[in-house]
Amino acid sequence: QVQLVESGGGLVQAGGSLRPSCAVSGSIFGLIAMGWYRLVPGKQRELVATITSGASTNYADSVKGRFTISRDNAKNTVYLQMSSLKPEDTAVYYCHAQLSSWSSPIKDYWGQGTQVTVSS
Repeated sequence: QVQLVESGGGLVQAGGSLRPSCAVSGSIFGLIAMGWYRLVPGKQRELVATITSGASTNYADSVKGRFTISRDNAKNTVYLQMSSLKPEDTAVYYCHAQLSSWSSPIKDYWGQGTQVTVSS
């Protein structure tokens, strides 16, 4: 069974920083890409940032210059360094992984979500 376990969300004042992480465990064969998405009630899920196995990154325009995604391939872990946080960054952040396992071809997996709240 593949599991994504997130940690590191929380409450922070505007201008502050957080660094959530997401660890992937299980019978992983190939970890292709990882990323973070966020969801605000009443809005569509938004891509925040992605990173491939080759370390190519992609960011939403709204977070460019403020957020940095990185990964530790040895630990199958992805991080999201969030700086200069704004109240509009408040959302539930979901970790995503695209991978193949020993029992399954390439599939998308999601974490349980971690709440990030930025107060003004």
